[in-house]
Amino acid sequence: MEQLKSYLEEHKERFLNELLDLLRIPSVSADSAYKEDVLKTADFIKNKLIAAGAENVEVCPTDGYPIVYGDKIIDASLPTVLVYGHYDVQPPDPMDLWESGPFEPVIKKTERHPEGAIYARGACDDKGQAYMHVKAFENMLANDALPCNIKFMIEGEEEVGSENLGPFLKANADRLSCDVILISDTSMIANDVPSITTGLRGLSYVEVEVTGPNRDLHSGTYGGGVGNPVNILAKMIASLHDDDNHITIPGFYDDVEVVSEAERKAMNEAPFSVDEYKEHLDINDIHGEKGYTTLERTSIRPTLDVNGMWGGYIGEGAKTVLPSKAYAKISMRLVPNQHSDKITELFQKHFESLAPKSVKVKVTPHHGGEPVVTPTEGIEYQAAEKAYEATFGKTPIPQRAGGSIPIVALFEEVLGVKTVMMGFGLNSDAIHSPNEHYGLFNYYKGIETIPYFYKYYTELAKS
Repeated sequence: MEQLKSYLEEHKERFLNELLDLLRIPSVSADSAYKEDVLKTADFIKNKLIAAGAENVEVCPTDGYPIVYGDKIIDASLPTVLVYGHYDVQPPDPMDLWESGPFEPVIKKTERHPEGAIYARGACDDKGQAYMHVKAFENMLANDALPCNIKFMIEGEEEVGSENLGPFLKANADRLSCDVILISDTSMIANDVPSITTGLRGLSYVEVEVTGPNRDLHSGTYGGGVGNPVNILAKMIASLHDDDNHITIPGFYDDVEVVSEAERKAMNEAPFSVDEYKEHLDINDIHGEKGYTTLERTSIRPTLDVNGMWGGYIGEGAKTVLPSKAYAKISMRLVPNQHSDKITELFQKHFESLAPKSVKVKVTPHHGGEPVVTPTEGIEYQAAEKAYEATFGKTPIPQRAGGSIPIVALFEEVLGVKTVMMGFGLNSDAIHSPNEHYGLFNYYKGIETIPYFYKYYTELAKS
């Protein structure tokens, strides 16, 4: 593997510049104004896969944004790894909170990233982490060190729910057949404390609309006599949690997995400082469901959060208006045994029941996904563990994550294989937020570590 380290060192600057070029393309899948940029990003990935040595590379159309496919089959008798990633990114809003342009990547040194970090939308989620795999593949191929078959599937709709991925998987199941799926779209505890994600929460995402009068009204003339949708929506949302921050939707917790005391104890042995957590987020205190630690609240417990809320006049200055409508976007993170369709139905029924007769309520489901727990006893996990040990010099800690990658459950359902999640970002990298960033250490360490996974996975599969 020494030749791989030498190649990485020799080509570090090019690997970085290519990623910076990728980050300059604003591939925001949620906003149709960026359509051409999203398509341009797919072509960028395609061209880089070809340059790295992949074969059968294709930008595959879907009913939405395309999926980039490529492979390198060196021997049908060897195991096949399917690499999944996504090239679309979250919207950059709010723009005024960015310290530099979201699509004008800059490198800054910070306390957590003394070697420097790339600041740009998508730097960590998931362009930087997905591109590590392209560069690791190039490195292995250039040094005749590819030990197994590789397939790439990099999509452009993960940030909007991967609606077209399921049909693509089902239509191309033979083409995508593999022995394991490898994803880098998660994080690790710290640069000196590697960890492997062994569980993800599911997701139910809805939008609610509360309608009062048939038009915006003068708040002096009508205030006090007509239900204000914004006021009412605020009360409805507030009622979704009780004083212990327990979600009040009837039946919401019926299927929640009960995690053993032993597992909870092990989970809380991971390095974590409440004081550092508060300091990093600039908050005076933590907040969450009574009876659980922060590590538990953000991984093994379900949640309900308002992601956006609006209505009436929100421009500069004052306008005395009683709004006709109010809106909110709400996400619920789910844990094992909960099902997104059931939770969405429970939410809709309960939320509609909260509305007074003075308003009408509409609940629109957006997308969802199922929670997953990946086994630690299989060769997939063992290979990943050995890979981290090889490059970090430490055994990684298994850790459940609070985020969602809905397609992991879909992969197992359609392709019948397990997924291993080798993330190299940090929770402090501000994904989905202004000033998202990704450490240079993390980018290069990922490129260094990934080939070891292929090596050890192939060895374990043969044994």
